[in-house]
Amino acid sequence: MMKKKLLISIVGVMLISSVLIVSLAAPAQAVTKWRYQSMWVPSITLWRGDKYFGDVMNVLAQGELEIKYFPGGTLITKSDEIFDAVAKGTLDMSTDWPSYWEGKNTAFSLITSTPMWLTPADYLLWFWQAGGLELSQELYAKYGIVWFPHSVTSPESGQRSNKRITTGDDYKGVKMRQCGRVQAKILKDLGGAAIFMPGAEIYLALSRGTIDAGEFSVPECDWAMGFQEVTKFLVLPGWHQPGPVSGVMISQKSWDKLSDRVKFMFKEAAMATMMWSWTYFEYSSGEYNRKFKEKGMQYSILDKATLDKIQELANKYMIEDAEANPDYAKVAFSQAKYFKDYAEWRMIQEPFTFGRTPPKMDEMYSKLEAIAKKHKVYDSVINLERAVRKRMEKQDFWKAGTKYVENPITPK
Repeated sequence: MMKKKLLISIVGVMLISSVLIVSLAAPAQAVTKWRYQSMWVPSITLWRGDKYFGDVMNVLAQGELEIKYFPGGTLITKSDEIFDAVAKGTLDMSTDWPSYWEGKNTAFSLITSTPMWLTPADYLLWFWQAGGLELSQELYAKYGIVWFPHSVTSPESGQRSNKRITTGDDYKGVKMRQCGRVQAKILKDLGGAAIFMPGAEIYLALSRGTIDAGEFSVPECDWAMGFQEVTKFLVLPGWHQPGPVSGVMISQKSWDKLSDRVKFMFKEAAMATMMWSWTYFEYSSGEYNRKFKEKGMQYSILDKATLDKIQELANKYMIEDAEANPDYAKVAFSQAKYFKDYAEWRMIQEPFTFGRTPPKMDEMYSKLEAIAKKHKVYDSVINLERAVRKRMEKQDFWKAGTKYVENPITPK
């Protein structure tokens, strides 16, 4: 009897040991590995927000997703090819500058800095509270891309020039590196000539006198690109890029393979990174602007008549683009509605608020409203904004173990 019990005990121990050995030997759940490339080469310090986002995600998604960061030009050597690389799934993820994709759809220009339009804080409110994120994602989804805004800087420095420019007439004959389709049109209307070139070529073009002026980004970035060595004047304010936004593009194919838990992390990481990047670049702008002044930079302030003319031209081109493209009309109307809804609160809080309501906003709103109705996108914008506000007010948080679509979730 004792022998039988001992045998049973030995067998039991062996079985338990076998289970433990198999358990320990079983491979852990495979970590998904992604390649993630910045839009920006190391000399263009806009990469800071890109790197920060990747670092945040690697901490949050540790054990499930590992994102390897590559500087701009490493995997995809030409920045204008990065959109298609993500759309096709050749690259899992990259950052972008939305207006670079205007050739695919003019609506992309509204997702980042539009002349005389949204400021950094305006973009924060519009993206996260007024339906801007959802409209942007709807646009990118047409191309097989999931998108999140993750970076916004201070308004761009202004145009760095070797000629003093204070009036519209001063732009006549000026050859300027100028980014943006509408910005180029405005410059042409003022008598200047927009020259398109990659950021890495601006310094050499200025030093050789191939161009008279140029613009790229915020003071820290302009300093790193050496503009203090080849320009004398800073033309202000930066009317061409008042709210510079960058985003994270994710291949839909790669996104669909993620767990709901990891999908949830992306928006939260994007919001956190957007706040970090704004505060970083806003604060450093003061520091690097002082460096430019120490090198002899002089301010060249545009007069009110010129700014009024630029606003008139910007409004004109916005209406034309809205008439021509339903996608553009949808986004522009949403932004105009944000301006209109926020205008009175902004006004009564002056001077302790931010940004501005562009002049003649009631007129712009009415025109964009009519165009949105003509394109049959008016109702979708209104309904979307109401749904977003309801979600934000109810504040029902996404729960682990459920399908991730949005956070906060739509109330039942």
